[in-house]
Amino acid sequence: MNIFRSLIGKVWHDPNTAEVVKISEGQLYLVRSGTVRSDRECIFNDAMLTIRRTTTEHNFQLVVTRVFEEGDQELLEDEEETDDERVFLIGEELEFRKSETLEGEPSFIWRDLEGDVDEFYEFVASGTNEPTRAFFETCMYRAMYERKYRRSADNTTDTDLQEFIWQPPAKKEKKGPRKKVTTSAVEETPATTSAVAVEPESDSDTDSQPAEAPKETKPIVIDDDDEYETLVATPSELHLWDADNAFFTPQADVIARIVRKRDSGPFDYWLIAATEDGDKMLAHPLSSEMNPRWARVVYTITWNHMRDPTTMNSWCLRFKDSEDFESFQKVFVQCMWEHLNELPFGKAKAEEQTYVLSSVTEDVEMQDVEDDEDEEDAVESELDKEEDESETEDEPFEDEDGLEKLPAGRNSQLTVGYKGDRSYVVRENNIGVFSHTGENVKYHATISKLTTPKGKEFKPKQVMLHQQDSKMILMNPAEPHSLFSMDIERGKIVEEWKVNENINVDHMAPDSKFAQMTPEQTLVGASHNALFRIDPRISGNKMVDSQYKQYVSKNKFSGVATTDAGKLAVASEKGDIRLFDTIGKNAKTALPPLGDPIIGIDVTANGRWIVATTKTYLLLIDTLIGEGRYTGQLGFDRSFPANAKPIPKRLQLRAEHVAYMEHSVSFTPARFNMGEGQEENAIVTSTGQFVVAWDFKKVRKGQLDKYEIKKYEDLVVQDNFKFGDDKEIIVALQNNVLAVNKKSLKRPTRASLATPRRSVQSSSDIVNAPY
Repeated sequence: MNIFRSLIGKVWHDPNTAEVVKISEGQLYLVRSGTVRSDRECIFNDAMLTIRRTTTEHNFQLVVTRVFEEGDQELLEDEEETDDERVFLIGEELEFRKSETLEGEPSFIWRDLEGDVDEFYEFVASGTNEPTRAFFETCMYRAMYERKYRRSADNTTDTDLQEFIWQPPAKKEKKGPRKKVTTSAVEETPATTSAVAVEPESDSDTDSQPAEAPKETKPIVIDDDDEYETLVATPSELHLWDADNAFFTPQADVIARIVRKRDSGPFDYWLIAATEDGDKMLAHPLSSEMNPRWARVVYTITWNHMRDPTTMNSWCLRFKDSEDFESFQKVFVQCMWEHLNELPFGKAKAEEQTYVLSSVTEDVEMQDVEDDEDEEDAVESELDKEEDESETEDEPFEDEDGLEKLPAGRNSQLTVGYKGDRSYVVRENNIGVFSHTGENVKYHATISKLTTPKGKEFKPKQVMLHQQDSKMILMNPAEPHSLFSMDIERGKIVEEWKVNENINVDHMAPDSKFAQMTPEQTLVGASHNALFRIDPRISGNKMVDSQYKQYVSKNKFSGVATTDAGKLAVASEKGDIRLFDTIGKNAKTALPPLGDPIIGIDVTANGRWIVATTKTYLLLIDTLIGEGRYTGQLGFDRSFPANAKPIPKRLQLRAEHVAYMEHSVSFTPARFNMGEGQEENAIVTSTGQFVVAWDFKKVRKGQLDKYEIKKYEDLVVQDNFKFGDDKEIIVALQNNVLAVNKKSLKRPTRASLATPRRSVQSSSDIVNAPY
């Protein structure tokens, strides 16, 4: 490799260019090697491959840039963001290596760290000669060396770089028993200072310098003190997200610990990272605000920490192997559960423990999901190109005096009509009516000063359209035992439905998924621990006594959703989910809580999928029973076997993306797109100023972080798809209402997320002020 030493000397330290080496011609493919038939998708038909230095010493990027033919670039000049570049931080985890295509063309392959475990990028460099490819490969290994050892690669030998040449994984030797962590001390198997790979043996004399020799291995011993009790301690690398360069930068080799704080209750757990010398790098309390995300492929956990009201950091711990990763993950998940539920994890049933631990498992194969792409998708993608060319900015509602007519206060709720292209926005004790055609939203009218039939004004807690959008049902916080029916044409509340003087109506839902499109008059109600049917045709109290069920436990129900067949999914503030086939009976399926309160729930029309919203993540659950005597049926109709409950999947934002947002995640209730006879293929929610949408088809294939985002100038109150449309999203901001085409949402990048801001403090400043 070092036959290129003289050439490397000319390009490696050239201060006049950011590029170290470049391959000017090639094609970029995304390869999915684990599918039934190998799937190879062309990303860039004409591209160049570059190794680029960054502003952080000893860190380099592998960059693939799309090459445009003359005239192509002009078509993209008006777009806010173009997908014409892919950037990867160079490190061992890329598993970079040279290869050949089936046609014998030379190529380079590396792992897609943001994709599935079997997804790789391949750059085919057929027009490049062998010496250039070999020189590029050598530069890649030098970049890996510098990032790992944080020193110049100028004096390296071929032997030094040998460890970075990728080798197919060999079978692991059986390891001896590991010592468990006790409350008084922690002992682990010996480890080197590197959490990535062990320093290779070398026959070179130059490799025996004291600075390059591996440190003497020794067991990790953590002495507990009066303040903390250590539950697990693991060697790892600590990294901090560099927002300017868009990658994680190493901070130190640390011992990562999960500890219990002795003087503040039994469930106050902290994540602490300190060097072997005892210097504390950080101490963060365990909570949902951390937004923890596990990546088994690279043995990492990433999370967020709000350093001050305007600075959100993203941290990463990288463990040296799967054993360390899994032991730390298990203790972390258990402690997080205990903190949220304020119960010992051992008190949970065995199947509930398995359910909780499975919620952080990645890349679980979902049943009945086809691996190969549909021809229909390809046709749709081709047609969408024409729509993109004519795509315009989101249009707020248009009215000559629209802004002046806004009543005092802020928008608080949105409900999208099923008929007539109408949307309704609650603002204090008023309701704004808007029409939407295409991407235009126009102000139509205001229903002012909502009052009960007795003349008392109120601000509705919840609203729901009813009977083919001719009525709207409202909940009055001051009258929890009643519902109020408004005639939309007259813009007036005409009836009070007294449900039951002893039961609060905390939540309501239509009789079935599409009942609001029909003359159906009944609806579903829920209190904190009861489900019942409401029929306004009954004289006196409107609750149907024969369809009422009160549950003994304090369930704290927080939301209800119905399927097309009228089956019910009920969520709670405790985080559990119950599935009912009908009102008045016990639940067929009860899914245990992860601990975070559920603030919203939705279900697909056929009942197959449920999405439950918590503050920091969405929980996606497949209700299809996969084994046992009821295989193939849904959890609404039959109970899951105790040892085969569904594996919940978390949909959450990546910690590094949240760092750009500069605020903690706080999702609004997520919704599937819906329409009679249409299959759900998208999920939409929002947090802060951002609308977020997941491609449901990709999610079902296990691509959980393939979401798109759009930022607005104001906080998003609520958003939902236009009925019968999976592209148009109606968005209610605090002081605006608009429509957005899903295609205008962008891949999350610094450009699409961040707000221009002042220069942030250096990494060292952040590390030295962790509390």
